[in-house]
Amino acid sequence: MDRIELELYLNNLLGISRFRDYCPNGLQVEGRRRVEKIATGVTASLAFLEAALEWGADAVLVHHGYFWRNEAPQVTGRKYRRLRLLLANDLNLFAYHLPLDDHPEFGNNAQIGAKFGWIGDARFGDQDLGWLATLPMSITLAHFTAEVEQTLGRAPLVFGDPDWELRRVAWCTGAAQGYFDAAIEAGADVFLTGEVSEQTMHTSAESGVAFLAAGHHATERFGVQALGAHLSESFDVEHLFIDIHNPI
Repeated sequence: MDRIELELYLNNLLGISRFRDYCPNGLQVEGRRRVEKIATGVTASLAFLEAALEWGADAVLVHHGYFWRNEAPQVTGRKYRRLRLLLANDLNLFAYHLPLDDHPEFGNNAQIGAKFGWIGDARFGDQDLGWLATLPMSITLAHFTAEVEQTLGRAPLVFGDPDWELRRVAWCTGAAQGYFDAAIEAGADVFLTGEVSEQTMHTSAESGVAFLAAGHHATERFGVQALGAHLSESFDVEHLFIDIHNPI
């Protein structure tokens, strides 16, 4: 597949022009023109790049790329080592942040909802990134927590009474703890995201709405996998998801 064709396809599919984001979306580092093997992952860490090169990737596609807002512009230290590896091996780096969170089919929120069987029926929060769904029947927070741990392979940090009855679920993957108030206002009984802040415990206790921090990495593994699989099915490219363990 031609790199330019791949870039145009992904940019259009994910609708990158619609988002106010903290980083550039799309091709962040240009590599070879011909792409036959695409490695996907959550974050373009050095360990991920090394594993992708060992597999023989022509391009890497990640959720967390480089060049974040307010990041120091100097190409030194970790940034230098990562960029040197990409450039020395003519390896393309594609990164999609909020567009990959939001996509209705391949997005992180859509994919994690599908894992649990939640059918989103409303949105909330900044740029409508948060999703809401109604469960078929009420379940306790204890039951809900067990399902999350089993599905994500990670015990979440939970705020709320295990006996609370839940029916309306809100979720937004990654570091979306700042959306908790919006989830409460939208009528949620429980909010699932990746990370947590100091005030979260108090907000949960005082609102009576449960909160689960299930891991930034753990909640954002599924979108990029689905997107890579789609590319492999649609074009003449190989795909491999490389999961670099991260407990956060």
